[in-house]
Amino acid sequence: MPSERQRREAERRHLQRQLQRRKQQEVRRKRFALVASVVGTLVVIAIVLVFVVATSNDDKKPAAAKTTPKPTAAATTTTAAASYPCTWTKSGTAAKAVTVPSSTTPPKSGMVTVDVATTQGRMTFTLNRAAAPCTVASFVSLVQQHYYDKTPCHRLTTSGIYVLQCGDPTGSGSGGPGYTIPDEATGKETYPAGTIAMARTSQAHSGGSQFFIVYKDSPNLVQDLGTLQYTVFGKVTSGLSVVDKVAAKGTDNSNGSGDGKPKLPITLSTLTVAR
Repeated sequence: MPSERQRREAERRHLQRQLQRRKQQEVRRKRFALVASVVGTLVVIAIVLVFVVATSNDDKKPAAAKTTPKPTAAATTTTAAASYPCTWTKSGTAAKAVTVPSSTTPPKSGMVTVDVATTQGRMTFTLNRAAAPCTVASFVSLVQQHYYDKTPCHRLTTSGIYVLQCGDPTGSGSGGPGYTIPDEATGKETYPAGTIAMARTSQAHSGGSQFFIVYKDSPNLVQDLGTLQYTVFGKVTSGLSVVDKVAAKGTDNSNGSGDGKPKLPITLSTLTVAR
C-alpha cells in the first residue's frame, strides 16, 4: 500500500493537473470571446456600410413618375445627352419600314402645319421647331413617309390624366419606327388641353413615333424629374373636339380604371404636311 506521503504527493499532482486544465479552459474561453467580439464588430460595420451605400444610391435615383403614358420602343440609353444636333439611334424593329430623317441639323425655328384626317373628323396640328427641332423633324419625316396613315389611336385615359395616344401602326402600344429620338424637354413643361407631346418609356431618349394629345388640362403629367419630362412639340389648333368626342365614350376597360382602348375607335387616316 502507498504510504501517507505517497498519497499526499498523488493528490498534489492531481490538484495541479486540475488547476492546469482550468487555466487552459479559461484561456480558450477568453480567446473565443475575443474572436466572437471581433467578428460581431465586423458584421456590424459591414451592415452599416451596406446601408450607407444603399442610401447613397437611393439619393441619386430620380423620383418616380406620377403617371406615364404607355411606353414606345425600348430605350437604348439612360444617360442625358445633348439633343442637338439630333441623334437617331437604332432600336428594335420598325412597325413600318421607314428611314431616319435625312439631317441631324434640321431647322430650329418656325412652325409646321400638319393636316390630320381621322375616322372621327379632321384636326390640325401646329408643330413648334423652336421648342423641339429634332422631334418635329422626326415627326414630319414619318408623316412624309406615310408612316402614320391608317394607324389606330390605341390608348385613352379618362382619369387623373386626359390623353389620347396614337402613333403605333401595330395598335399594341409597343410599336415604333425602328429608331429613337432625343428628349428635348426643358423641365418646365405644362400640359394644358391641346398639347401634343411625345410618349416614351421611363428611360431617357426612348421616344420614337408614339405621341399623345392632351384633351383636358392634365397637371398630373408633370413629373419631378427635371428635364426628364415629356417633350412637348406642338398643339392641336383645330379639331380638338374630335378627341373630346372619343373621350366622351370612355374606354373599353371593364375594370373602371379609365385607361384602355377608346370605346369609340379612331384611326389616323392620312397626315399631310401643309407648310
